[in-house]
Amino acid sequence: MSSASALSGKRLPLRRAQLSDEVAGHLRAAIMSGVLKPGTFIRLDETAAKLGVSATPVREALLKLRGEGMVQLEPHRGHVVLPMSRQDVDDIFWVQATIARELATSAAERITDAEIDDLEHLTDVLATVVAAGDVEAIATTEFAFHRTFNRSTGRIKLAWFLLHVARYMPLMVYATDPEWGAAAVRNHREVIAALRRRDTAAVVEHTAWGFNDGARRLTERLASTGIWD
Repeated sequence: MSSASALSGKRLPLRRAQLSDEVAGHLRAAIMSGVLKPGTFIRLDETAAKLGVSATPVREALLKLRGEGMVQLEPHRGHVVLPMSRQDVDDIFWVQATIARELATSAAERITDAEIDDLEHLTDVLATVVAAGDVEAIATTEFAFHRTFNRSTGRIKLAWFLLHVARYMPLMVYATDPEWGAAAVRNHREVIAALRRRDTAAVVEHTAWGFNDGARRLTERLASTGIWD
């Protein structure tokens, strides 16, 4: 199977120093969302042309994905997308939720009123862009909310680990789902209310819900693509 129809023709606005990371992120999201299915060959020159970059960052990106077990190099044929099981998805979200619970506990204890106000402002922005259906703004605002929340914990290294695990969560796919957007806004408001009450248990519960909901939605999407049939 060729990747010709699987990748968008939109050229990526990439900065040279981050080309391989951003190409890897694009391909990773395509794999995690089922756009690039198991057994699909990712052609070097074709992918570079689609993304508007040279072959070098694509080659480097594929090397990163090989290290993550997402693709495999087949001699004389190229890189092929490897199978991904339901357990793989569960494992990815289990790691995220486990780290997020620990961060949520610290946030409830350390966050300032000003930081809570920032979270509330970002949630108001998220509600606006969800209503407008602005996919890129939804993804950007959602990322900003979690970055602000995680920084409030003071546990920068742990937040860094969560950031790197969260790259397996195809945020742009979620951002195109109006139902997810509305649910995310409600969940953020519940987290904020719990933070204002300094209710640690509720902050942890609502934080974990977001990851559990994300796992359910992604599993359902992948099942609908037929990759597990």
